[in-house]
Amino acid sequence: MIGRITGTLLEKNPPQILVDVHGVGYEIDVPMSTFYNLPATGAQVSLHTHHVVREDGHFLFGFATEEERATFRQLLKVSGIGARMALAVLSGLSVNDLAQAVALQEAGRLVKIPGIGKKTAERLLLELRDKLGKALPNMAGPRLTAAPGTAPDAKSDILNALLALGYNEREALGAMKGLDEAVGVSDGIRQALKLLSKG
Repeated sequence: MIGRITGTLLEKNPPQILVDVHGVGYEIDVPMSTFYNLPATGAQVSLHTHHVVREDGHFLFGFATEEERATFRQLLKVSGIGARMALAVLSGLSVNDLAQAVALQEAGRLVKIPGIGKKTAERLLLELRDKLGKALPNMAGPRLTAAPGTAPDAKSDILNALLALGYNEREALGAMKGLDEAVGVSDGIRQALKLLSKG
């Protein structure tokens, strides 16, 4: 089991990143909450990881904090929730927001996440009610250094991230119309998700 990876951040293509560890490049899928706080490419990055082995391959998921990984693992235990959907939940809600939604049994906050319907949201709330608090003894924010994205192709990265999260092209492009021209990737994704959650 690969539990942690530290290396050089080579590529950022949300939701996937590439980390070089002593000459071996690891493709790691990360939730947007972690993606927002990644350093610039070429910098050192350290992530808590969860290794999934399936018939069609091995998959690595990375998280900025132990709390994010613990939450991801709790989500995987919910019937009908796979790794992609668990990643979408953590991209749509922070760990604190999810814990709050579970504590208050607010299904409305979960159904705003692409791919989660009313029944799935209710099942999540029911099954996480007793588990989430125990899994998160101290809910802390990400501890990585944020770096503003300044890539000229920021718009295409933002669009790809929104599509990867389950929004269709019309929704994604509609949200991007409201973004500032000079916006970086991380801020752009964050602002677009805010616009989409209001829609």
